[in-house]
Amino acid sequence: MLSETKIKAARPRKKPYKLADGRGLYLFITPPGGRLWRLDYRIHGKRKTLSLGAYPDIPLKSARNRLNDARRKIADGIDPSIVRKAEKAAGNGGSFKAVALEWHAKQSARWDPDHARRVQWRLERYVFPWLGGTPVKVITAPEILSLLRGIESRGAAETAHRVHQVISQVMRYAVATGRAEHDPAGDLKGALQSVKTTNRAAITHPNEVGELLRAMEGYSGSLVTRCALRLAPYVFVRPGELRRMEWTEIDLDTATWRIPAVKMKMREEHIVPLSKQAIAILQEVRPLTGNGRYVFPSERTRERPISENTLNAALRRLGYSKEEMTSHGFRAMAATFLNEKGWPKDVIERQLAHAERNKVRAAYNRAEHLPERRRMMQAYADYLDSLRAGADVVSIRKGA
Repeated sequence: MLSETKIKAARPRKKPYKLADGRGLYLFITPPGGRLWRLDYRIHGKRKTLSLGAYPDIPLKSARNRLNDARRKIADGIDPSIVRKAEKAAGNGGSFKAVALEWHAKQSARWDPDHARRVQWRLERYVFPWLGGTPVKVITAPEILSLLRGIESRGAAETAHRVHQVISQVMRYAVATGRAEHDPAGDLKGALQSVKTTNRAAITHPNEVGELLRAMEGYSGSLVTRCALRLAPYVFVRPGELRRMEWTEIDLDTATWRIPAVKMKMREEHIVPLSKQAIAILQEVRPLTGNGRYVFPSERTRERPISENTLNAALRRLGYSKEEMTSHGFRAMAATFLNEKGWPKDVIERQLAHAERNKVRAAYNRAEHLPERRRMMQAYADYLDSLRAGADVVSIRKGA
Protein backbone atom coordinates (compact mmCIF):
# COMPACT_ATOMS: atom_id res chain seq x y z
CA MET A 1 0.00 0.00 0.00
CA LEU A 2 1.18 3.48 -0.81
CA SER A 3 1.32 6.50 1.46
CA GLU A 4 1.84 10.18 0.78
CA THR A 5 5.32 9.85 2.29
CA LYS A 6 6.32 7.02 -0.07
CA ILE A 7 4.97 8.90 -3.06
CA LYS A 8 6.88 12.09 -2.22
CA ALA A 9 10.07 10.12 -1.60
CA ALA A 10 9.94 8.40 -4.99
CA ARG A 11 12.55 9.71 -7.42
CA PRO A 12 12.66 9.48 -11.22
CA ARG A 13 14.86 6.82 -12.82
CA LYS A 14 16.33 6.30 -16.28
CA LYS A 15 13.37 4.08 -17.12
CA PRO A 16 9.72 4.48 -16.05
CA TYR A 17 8.58 2.30 -13.15
CA LYS A 18 5.51 1.56 -11.05
CA LEU A 19 4.61 1.94 -7.39
CA ALA A 20 1.73 -0.43 -6.66
CA ASP A 21 -1.09 0.48 -4.28
CA GLY A 22 -3.32 -2.59 -4.73
CA ARG A 23 -6.39 -3.79 -6.68
CA GLY A 24 -4.69 -2.80 -9.94
CA LEU A 25 -4.00 0.81 -8.91
CA TYR A 26 -0.44 2.09 -9.24
CA LEU A 27 1.58 5.27 -9.68
CA PHE A 28 3.52 5.34 -12.95
CA ILE A 29 6.68 7.41 -12.55
CA THR A 30 8.31 8.71 -15.73
CA PRO A 31 11.98 9.70 -16.26
CA PRO A 32 11.08 13.43 -16.45
CA GLY A 33 9.45 13.11 -13.00
CA GLY A 34 5.77 12.72 -13.88
CA ARG A 35 3.59 10.82 -11.42
CA LEU A 36 0.55 9.33 -13.17
CA TRP A 37 -2.21 7.29 -11.58
CA ARG A 38 -3.19 4.24 -13.62
CA LEU A 39 -5.45 1.24 -13.19
CA ASP A 40 -4.88 -2.15 -14.81
CA TYR A 41 -8.01 -4.27 -15.08
CA ARG A 42 -9.66 -7.05 -17.08
CA ILE A 43 -13.16 -6.96 -18.58
CA HIS A 44 -14.84 -9.33 -21.02
CA GLY A 45 -11.58 -11.30 -21.18
CA LYS A 46 -9.40 -8.34 -22.20
CA ARG A 47 -6.66 -6.57 -20.23
CA LYS A 48 -6.93 -2.78 -20.24
CA THR A 49 -5.39 0.28 -18.58
CA LEU A 50 -7.26 3.37 -17.41
CA SER A 51 -5.62 6.72 -16.61
CA LEU A 52 -6.89 8.27 -13.36
CA GLY A 53 -5.03 11.58 -13.36
CA ALA A 54 -1.68 12.96 -12.22
CA TYR A 55 -0.24 13.38 -8.73
CA PRO A 56 -0.36 15.81 -6.86
CA ASP A 57 -3.44 17.19 -8.65
CA ILE A 58 -5.06 13.88 -7.77
CA PRO A 59 -3.89 12.94 -4.26
CA LEU A 60 -3.79 9.34 -3.02
CA LYS A 61 -7.25 9.46 -1.43
CA SER A 62 -8.86 10.82 -4.59
CA ALA A 63 -7.08 8.20 -6.73
CA ARG A 64 -8.51 5.46 -4.50
CA ASN A 65 -11.99 6.98 -4.83
CA ARG A 66 -11.60 6.91 -8.61
CA LEU A 67 -10.42 3.31 -8.34
CA ASN A 68 -13.55 2.37 -6.38
CA ASP A 69 -15.78 4.08 -8.93
CA ALA A 70 -14.08 2.26 -11.80
CA ARG A 71 -14.27 -1.08 -9.97
CA ARG A 72 -18.01 -0.64 -9.40
CA LYS A 73 -18.49 -0.13 -13.14
CA ILE A 74 -16.39 -3.20 -13.95
CA ALA A 75 -18.40 -5.29 -11.49
CA ASP A 76 -21.55 -4.22 -13.35
CA GLY A 77 -20.01 -5.24 -16.68
CA ILE A 78 -19.32 -1.64 -17.73
CA ASP A 79 -15.95 -0.82 -19.24
CA PRO A 80 -14.80 2.47 -17.62
CA SER A 81 -12.49 3.17 -20.60
CA ILE A 82 -15.48 3.18 -22.96
CA VAL A 83 -17.39 5.48 -20.62
CA ARG A 84 -14.39 7.84 -20.46
CA LYS A 85 -14.05 7.98 -24.26
CA ALA A 86 -17.77 8.58 -24.70
CA GLU A 87 -17.73 11.44 -22.20
CA LYS A 88 -14.78 13.07 -23.92
CA ALA A 89 -16.30 12.66 -27.37
CA ALA A 90 -19.64 14.09 -26.32
CA GLY A 91 -18.21 16.73 -24.01
CA ASN A 92 -20.91 15.89 -21.49
CA GLY A 93 -21.05 12.89 -19.16
CA GLY A 94 -24.85 13.04 -19.28
CA SER A 95 -25.17 13.14 -23.07
CA PHE A 96 -27.28 10.57 -24.85
CA LYS A 97 -24.18 9.12 -26.52
CA ALA A 98 -22.31 8.73 -23.24
CA VAL A 99 -25.26 7.07 -21.55
CA ALA A 100 -26.01 4.88 -24.59
CA LEU A 101 -22.44 3.60 -24.82
CA GLU A 102 -22.39 2.92 -21.09
CA TRP A 103 -25.69 1.02 -21.38
CA HIS A 104 -24.44 -0.90 -24.43
CA ALA A 105 -21.19 -1.87 -22.70
CA LYS A 106 -23.13 -3.26 -19.76
CA GLN A 107 -25.75 -5.12 -21.82
CA SER A 108 -23.45 -6.51 -24.51
CA ALA A 109 -21.70 -8.73 -21.95
CA ARG A 110 -24.81 -10.95 -21.89
CA TRP A 111 -25.98 -10.37 -25.48
CA ASP A 112 -25.37 -12.42 -28.54
CA PRO A 113 -22.37 -10.76 -30.33
CA ASP A 114 -24.32 -10.26 -33.56
CA HIS A 115 -27.16 -8.57 -31.70
CA ALA A 116 -24.68 -6.32 -29.88
CA ARG A 117 -23.17 -5.25 -33.22
CA ARG A 118 -26.61 -4.55 -34.70
CA VAL A 119 -27.61 -2.37 -31.75
CA GLN A 120 -24.31 -0.49 -31.91
CA TRP A 121 -24.77 0.08 -35.64
CA ARG A 122 -28.32 1.43 -35.19
CA LEU A 123 -27.13 3.87 -32.56
CA GLU A 124 -24.23 5.12 -34.68
CA ARG A 125 -26.18 5.22 -37.96
CA TYR A 126 -29.54 6.60 -36.86
CA VAL A 127 -29.29 8.17 -33.39
CA PHE A 128 -25.89 9.64 -32.50
CA PRO A 129 -25.72 12.09 -35.44
CA TRP A 130 -28.94 13.77 -34.19
CA LEU A 131 -29.18 13.12 -30.43
CA GLY A 132 -25.68 11.99 -29.45
CA GLY A 133 -24.55 15.28 -27.90
CA THR A 134 -27.86 16.16 -26.28
CA PRO A 135 -28.09 15.72 -22.49
CA VAL A 136 -30.51 12.88 -21.78
CA LYS A 137 -32.41 14.93 -19.22
CA VAL A 138 -33.59 17.47 -21.83
CA ILE A 139 -34.45 15.13 -24.74
CA THR A 140 -38.13 15.43 -25.66
CA ALA A 141 -40.64 13.14 -27.33
CA PRO A 142 -41.01 15.44 -30.38
CA GLU A 143 -37.23 15.32 -30.96
CA ILE A 144 -37.28 11.53 -30.92
CA LEU A 145 -40.37 11.41 -33.14
CA SER A 146 -38.70 13.71 -35.69
CA LEU A 147 -35.72 11.35 -35.86
CA LEU A 148 -37.99 8.30 -36.29
CA ARG A 149 -40.13 10.01 -38.92
CA GLY A 150 -36.97 10.57 -40.96
CA ILE A 151 -36.32 6.81 -40.93
CA GLU A 152 -39.94 6.09 -41.85
CA SER A 153 -39.78 8.49 -44.78
CA ARG A 154 -37.14 6.27 -46.37
CA GLY A 155 -39.56 3.35 -46.32
CA ALA A 156 -37.93 1.65 -43.32
CA ALA A 157 -40.85 1.44 -40.91
CA GLU A 158 -39.55 -1.70 -39.22
CA THR A 159 -36.15 -0.08 -38.67
CA ALA A 160 -37.89 2.94 -37.13
CA HIS A 161 -39.61 0.66 -34.62
CA ARG A 162 -36.33 -1.04 -33.73
CA VAL A 163 -34.52 2.30 -33.28
CA HIS A 164 -37.42 3.52 -31.14
CA GLN A 165 -37.01 0.46 -28.94
CA VAL A 166 -33.27 1.07 -28.51
CA ILE A 167 -33.77 4.75 -27.64
CA SER A 168 -36.38 3.82 -25.07
CA GLN A 169 -34.06 1.25 -23.47
CA VAL A 170 -31.28 3.83 -23.20
CA MET A 171 -33.63 6.40 -21.72
CA ARG A 172 -34.94 3.92 -19.15
CA TYR A 173 -31.32 3.21 -18.19
CA ALA A 174 -30.76 6.95 -17.82
CA VAL A 175 -33.77 7.13 -15.50
CA ALA A 176 -32.51 4.17 -13.46
CA THR A 177 -29.06 5.78 -13.06
CA GLY A 178 -30.47 9.16 -12.05
CA ARG A 179 -29.60 11.10 -15.21
CA ALA A 180 -33.13 11.57 -16.54
CA GLU A 181 -36.56 11.86 -14.94
CA HIS A 182 -38.59 9.88 -17.47
CA ASP A 183 -38.45 8.06 -20.81
CA PRO A 184 -39.87 10.40 -23.49
CA ALA A 185 -39.68 7.61 -26.08
CA GLY A 186 -42.33 5.80 -24.05
CA ASP A 187 -44.76 8.64 -24.85
CA LEU A 188 -44.67 7.75 -28.56
CA LYS A 189 -46.74 4.61 -28.37
CA GLY A 190 -48.92 4.45 -31.47
CA ALA A 191 -47.15 7.37 -33.16
CA LEU A 192 -45.28 5.23 -35.71
CA GLN A 193 -46.58 3.41 -38.74
CA SER A 194 -47.63 -0.12 -37.93
CA VAL A 195 -45.48 -2.86 -39.37
CA LYS A 196 -47.14 -5.80 -41.06
CA THR A 197 -45.53 -8.99 -39.84
CA THR A 198 -44.92 -11.71 -42.39
CA ASN A 199 -43.95 -15.31 -41.80
CA ARG A 200 -40.55 -16.37 -43.09
CA ALA A 201 -40.76 -18.38 -46.28
CA ALA A 202 -40.81 -22.15 -45.78
CA ILE A 203 -41.54 -25.20 -47.89
CA THR A 204 -43.98 -27.56 -46.17
CA HIS A 205 -45.44 -29.78 -48.89
CA PRO A 206 -43.90 -33.28 -48.58
CA ASN A 207 -43.03 -33.64 -52.27
CA GLU A 208 -41.44 -30.20 -52.43
CA VAL A 209 -39.52 -30.88 -49.21
CA GLY A 210 -38.15 -34.04 -50.79
CA GLU A 211 -36.95 -32.04 -53.80
CA LEU A 212 -35.32 -29.46 -51.50
CA LEU A 213 -33.49 -32.13 -49.49
CA ARG A 214 -32.19 -33.79 -52.65
CA ALA A 215 -30.97 -30.43 -53.92
CA MET A 216 -29.22 -29.77 -50.61
CA GLU A 217 -27.57 -33.19 -50.73
CA GLY A 218 -26.08 -32.26 -54.10
CA TYR A 219 -24.85 -28.81 -53.04
CA SER A 220 -21.45 -28.28 -54.68
CA GLY A 221 -20.11 -25.47 -52.50
CA SER A 222 -17.71 -25.82 -49.56
CA LEU A 223 -17.99 -28.87 -47.31
CA VAL A 224 -18.58 -26.68 -44.26
CA THR A 225 -21.55 -24.90 -45.87
CA ARG A 226 -22.89 -28.17 -47.29
CA CYS A 227 -22.82 -29.86 -43.88
CA ALA A 228 -24.40 -26.86 -42.14
CA LEU A 229 -27.15 -26.76 -44.76
CA ARG A 230 -27.85 -30.48 -44.47
CA LEU A 231 -27.85 -30.36 -40.66
CA ALA A 232 -30.33 -27.46 -40.47
CA PRO A 233 -33.55 -29.49 -41.05
CA TYR A 234 -32.51 -32.20 -38.58
CA VAL A 235 -32.06 -29.79 -35.66
CA PHE A 236 -34.38 -26.89 -36.74
CA VAL A 237 -32.79 -24.37 -34.37
CA ARG A 238 -32.59 -20.68 -35.23
CA PRO A 239 -29.99 -19.96 -37.94
CA GLY A 240 -27.80 -17.96 -35.58
CA GLU A 241 -27.71 -20.83 -33.10
CA LEU A 242 -26.71 -23.29 -35.81
CA ARG A 243 -23.92 -21.26 -37.36
CA ARG A 244 -22.36 -20.56 -33.93
CA MET A 245 -22.41 -24.24 -32.93
CA GLU A 246 -19.19 -25.13 -31.06
CA TRP A 247 -17.55 -28.52 -30.65
CA THR A 248 -17.40 -28.12 -26.86
CA GLU A 249 -21.22 -27.95 -26.78
CA ILE A 250 -21.62 -31.35 -28.44
CA ASP A 251 -21.53 -34.74 -26.73
CA LEU A 252 -21.42 -37.34 -29.48
CA ASP A 253 -21.56 -40.20 -26.95
CA THR A 254 -24.94 -39.09 -25.62
CA ALA A 255 -26.04 -37.55 -28.94
CA THR A 256 -26.73 -34.21 -27.27
CA TRP A 257 -26.08 -30.59 -28.18
CA ARG A 258 -26.34 -28.14 -25.27
CA ILE A 259 -26.63 -24.54 -26.42
CA PRO A 260 -25.58 -22.07 -23.69
CA ALA A 261 -28.17 -19.57 -22.50
CA VAL A 262 -26.13 -16.61 -23.80
CA LYS A 263 -26.64 -17.84 -27.37
CA MET A 264 -30.37 -18.37 -27.06
CA LYS A 265 -33.03 -15.79 -27.86
CA MET A 266 -34.80 -16.51 -24.56
CA ARG A 267 -31.51 -16.60 -22.58
CA GLU A 268 -32.12 -20.14 -21.36
CA GLU A 269 -29.93 -23.17 -22.02
CA HIS A 270 -31.41 -25.34 -24.76
CA ILE A 271 -30.93 -29.07 -25.27
CA VAL A 272 -31.04 -30.49 -28.79
CA PRO A 273 -31.18 -34.31 -29.05
CA LEU A 274 -29.16 -35.35 -32.08
CA SER A 275 -30.55 -37.97 -34.43
CA LYS A 276 -28.32 -40.59 -36.06
CA GLN A 277 -28.44 -38.52 -39.25
CA ALA A 278 -27.28 -35.38 -37.42
CA ILE A 279 -24.41 -37.30 -35.79
CA ALA A 280 -23.33 -38.62 -39.19
CA ILE A 281 -23.12 -35.08 -40.60
CA LEU A 282 -21.09 -33.88 -37.61
CA GLN A 283 -18.70 -36.80 -37.99
CA GLU A 284 -18.32 -35.90 -41.66
CA VAL A 285 -17.22 -32.33 -40.95
CA ARG A 286 -15.23 -33.12 -37.80
CA PRO A 287 -11.93 -34.02 -39.55
CA LEU A 288 -11.97 -30.58 -41.18
CA THR A 289 -13.04 -28.36 -38.26
CA GLY A 290 -12.79 -30.53 -35.13
CA ASN A 291 -9.54 -28.94 -33.97
CA GLY A 292 -11.09 -25.49 -33.90
CA ARG A 293 -13.79 -23.76 -31.89
CA TYR A 294 -16.66 -23.66 -34.35
CA VAL A 295 -18.25 -26.60 -36.11
CA PHE A 296 -18.91 -24.35 -39.11
CA PRO A 297 -16.11 -21.76 -39.21
CA SER A 298 -15.79 -18.97 -41.73
CA GLU A 299 -13.58 -19.57 -44.76
CA ARG A 300 -11.74 -16.33 -43.97
CA THR A 301 -10.89 -17.08 -40.34
CA ARG A 302 -11.50 -20.06 -38.09
CA GLU A 303 -11.99 -17.65 -35.19
CA ARG A 304 -15.45 -16.75 -36.52
CA PRO A 305 -18.41 -18.86 -37.61
CA ILE A 306 -19.93 -18.73 -41.08
CA SER A 307 -21.81 -15.49 -41.71
CA GLU A 308 -25.52 -15.04 -41.13
CA ASN A 309 -26.05 -14.93 -44.90
CA THR A 310 -24.21 -18.16 -45.75
CA LEU A 311 -27.13 -20.60 -45.57
CA ASN A 312 -29.57 -18.29 -47.33
CA ALA A 313 -26.97 -17.70 -50.05
CA ALA A 314 -26.60 -21.47 -50.43
CA LEU A 315 -30.37 -21.83 -50.86
CA ARG A 316 -30.33 -19.10 -53.53
CA ARG A 317 -27.49 -20.94 -55.27
CA LEU A 318 -29.72 -24.02 -55.36
CA GLY A 319 -32.39 -21.95 -57.10
CA TYR A 320 -34.72 -21.18 -54.18
CA SER A 321 -35.78 -17.53 -53.89
CA LYS A 322 -36.29 -15.75 -50.58
CA GLU A 323 -40.04 -15.96 -51.20
CA GLU A 324 -39.79 -19.77 -51.39
CA MET A 325 -37.38 -20.84 -48.65
CA THR A 326 -35.14 -19.33 -45.98
CA SER A 327 -32.78 -20.90 -43.46
CA HIS A 328 -35.27 -19.95 -40.74
CA GLY A 329 -37.94 -21.84 -42.68
CA PHE A 330 -36.67 -25.22 -41.44
CA ARG A 331 -38.29 -24.38 -38.10
CA ALA A 332 -41.68 -23.78 -39.72
CA MET A 333 -41.22 -26.94 -41.76
CA ALA A 334 -40.62 -29.03 -38.63
CA ALA A 335 -43.45 -27.38 -36.67
CA THR A 336 -45.88 -28.04 -39.53
CA PHE A 337 -45.03 -31.72 -39.97
CA LEU A 338 -44.77 -32.55 -36.26
CA ASN A 339 -48.08 -30.89 -35.43
CA GLU A 340 -49.79 -32.57 -38.37
CA LYS A 341 -48.55 -35.96 -37.22
CA GLY A 342 -49.90 -35.58 -33.70
CA TRP A 343 -46.83 -35.04 -31.55
CA PRO A 344 -47.75 -33.24 -28.29
CA LYS A 345 -47.65 -29.49 -28.64
CA ASP A 346 -45.65 -29.08 -25.41
CA VAL A 347 -42.94 -31.36 -26.76
CA ILE A 348 -42.76 -29.50 -30.08
CA GLU A 349 -42.75 -26.06 -28.45
CA ARG A 350 -40.05 -27.13 -26.01
CA GLN A 351 -37.87 -28.36 -28.86
CA LEU A 352 -38.43 -25.14 -30.78
CA ALA A 353 -37.27 -23.24 -27.65
CA HIS A 354 -40.24 -20.92 -27.74
CA ALA A 355 -40.84 -18.54 -24.84
CA GLU A 356 -42.15 -19.88 -21.55
CA ARG A 357 -43.92 -17.07 -19.75
CA ASN A 358 -43.82 -18.66 -16.32
CA LYS A 359 -40.20 -18.22 -15.19
CA VAL A 360 -40.41 -20.94 -12.54
CA ARG A 361 -41.79 -23.41 -15.05
CA ALA A 362 -39.23 -22.29 -17.63
CA ALA A 363 -36.37 -23.20 -15.29
CA TYR A 364 -37.92 -26.62 -14.74
CA ASN A 365 -38.69 -27.12 -18.42
CA ARG A 366 -35.08 -26.88 -19.60
CA ALA A 367 -34.91 -30.69 -19.91
CA GLU A 368 -38.60 -31.50 -19.67
CA HIS A 369 -39.91 -34.06 -22.17
CA LEU A 370 -36.33 -34.94 -23.13
CA PRO A 371 -36.90 -38.71 -23.65
CA GLU A 372 -39.93 -37.98 -25.81
CA ARG A 373 -38.08 -35.23 -27.64
CA ARG A 374 -35.32 -37.73 -28.48
CA ARG A 375 -37.88 -40.11 -29.98
CA MET A 376 -39.50 -37.26 -31.87
CA MET A 377 -36.21 -35.96 -33.31
CA GLN A 378 -35.20 -39.41 -34.56
CA ALA A 379 -38.66 -40.08 -36.02
CA TYR A 380 -38.60 -36.70 -37.77
CA ALA A 381 -35.11 -37.33 -39.17
CA ASP A 382 -36.26 -40.70 -40.54
CA TYR A 383 -39.28 -38.99 -42.09
CA LEU A 384 -37.10 -36.39 -43.81
CA ASP A 385 -34.88 -39.16 -45.17
CA SER A 386 -37.91 -40.91 -46.64
CA LEU A 387 -38.97 -37.68 -48.35
CA ARG A 388 -35.48 -37.16 -49.77
CA ALA A 389 -35.46 -40.73 -51.06
CA GLY A 390 -38.81 -40.16 -52.73
CA ALA A 391 -40.34 -43.14 -50.90
CA ASP A 392 -43.87 -43.41 -49.64
CA VAL A 393 -44.43 -41.08 -46.71
CA VAL A 394 -43.73 -42.88 -43.43
CA SER A 395 -45.47 -42.17 -40.15
CA ILE A 396 -43.75 -39.97 -37.60
CA ARG A 397 -46.54 -40.15 -35.10
CA LYS A 398 -45.77 -40.67 -31.43
CA GLY A 399 -44.90 -44.29 -30.80
CA ALA A 400 -44.60 -45.14 -34.49
